[in-house]
Amino acid sequence: MNFKLFNTIAFKLTLWFTGIFTICSGFAFVLFYFLATQTILGQVDQELMDNASKFSAIIRRNGLVGARELAVVEAQAAGEKAIFFRLLYPTGEVFASSHMSYWEKVHVSKEGLQTLLVKKNPIFETILIPSTRQKARILYSYVANNAILQTGIAMDFPGKFLLAFKKVFISAMGFIIIFSAVSGWLLIRKTLSGVKTITKTAQNITGKSLEARVTQTGNKDELDHLAITFNAMLDRIEELVKSIREMSDNIAHDLKTPIARIRGFAELSLIHEENIDDFRAMAANTIEESDRLLDMINTMLVISKAEAGEEEFEFKTTNLSKMIKEACDLFAPLAEDKNIDFDKVIDDQIFIIADTKMFQRVVSNLLDNAIKYTPQNGRINVIVRQENHYITIKIEDTGIGIDKKYLKKIFQRFYRAESSRTTAGTGLGLSLARTIVRQHKGEIQVTSHPGRGSVFIIRLPYNNPGVI
Repeated sequence: MNFKLFNTIAFKLTLWFTGIFTICSGFAFVLFYFLATQTILGQVDQELMDNASKFSAIIRRNGLVGARELAVVEAQAAGEKAIFFRLLYPTGEVFASSHMSYWEKVHVSKEGLQTLLVKKNPIFETILIPSTRQKARILYSYVANNAILQTGIAMDFPGKFLLAFKKVFISAMGFIIIFSAVSGWLLIRKTLSGVKTITKTAQNITGKSLEARVTQTGNKDELDHLAITFNAMLDRIEELVKSIREMSDNIAHDLKTPIARIRGFAELSLIHEENIDDFRAMAANTIEESDRLLDMINTMLVISKAEAGEEEFEFKTTNLSKMIKEACDLFAPLAEDKNIDFDKVIDDQIFIIADTKMFQRVVSNLLDNAIKYTPQNGRINVIVRQENHYITIKIEDTGIGIDKKYLKKIFQRFYRAESSRTTAGTGLGLSLARTIVRQHKGEIQVTSHPGRGSVFIIRLPYNNPGVI
């Protein structure tokens, strides 16, 4: 399947990776820019305060005349475009200043002066020089009781430094975006290569080819776990497909015989046109085979609905001891016909919550199989006990037994071991029994030895709390 680039996980993850990396880098650069700006501003403010201290010391020693001389000397030493000084009365009137040709449009701020008069603390301002469009840092500070110093420093060098920082930031951000996008794309593509392998394996799998498996990396990461899970799923699918094929073969085999018989009876009815007894016999045989087919179909429907959770079981309090005893009494004559020793050990008054009719079918199927596959003069034991939180139903026989390789398959629908194909049956009895037992939150198990017999064990939770 072809995907557009924008719809791929690799593209989306790359976009997220690039975006997050860019945002984090941008935040770091903004933080550095803020810290650099505050550091530079702090240095400029400290320089302005140092100048104010000089003027205060000169005024204390030489008076306002000395302050006028200092303003001129300091401005000439630093450069008239770099710094200026004004000495003001508290009213805002200028009585001394450095050369102001460059700073002539920088006026005394009434708001700043008023704030200084109220708070008595130095006031800093950042202004834009109208003639040059450059920024300057201004200080208003008392240098004497009746004298205020207004001094300013051009922010030319700090401005150039911050401008260069911005250019570096923009260039670096461009490089970071490109680098994060490329590296993220390559990294994510490499990471998702395992997913691509799984996808390719899934595309190559068909109904006839289920042997393909995803190669594990051995890194024990998420993709390796996904490969293990995917391979396990393929194993289950392969097993399911094989069981479906086997079941289809068994269905065809089991349905072929009764249908062939019905067809044979119909042909015979066309040949023997005059004998009414033959017609009746053929009709009876046809009904018998049809009933057998209907029973097979109904049993299949019960199993399918129960496994899908659609079969409605009528759970109610059931005397299990009484029900199994009645089933044993029902099958006892069949055992006597084969001279089978039929023993039963059943604890009294065992009550469970169960669907009586359904559970009767379980017991009947197991007893019928035990008698059917146990030869003359054999033995069958039925044991029902309550043990702790479980009820155990054990049916033992000395029949033909089941080969170990067939034990896991005998509960599959229509599966019949080779040793049982000579005996009449549909291959649905044990499958139905297991389905019904599981609906009662129990489990059925079997142990067997060919030629020595089999033991079927049903374990049910006492009072079946799972189905109440």
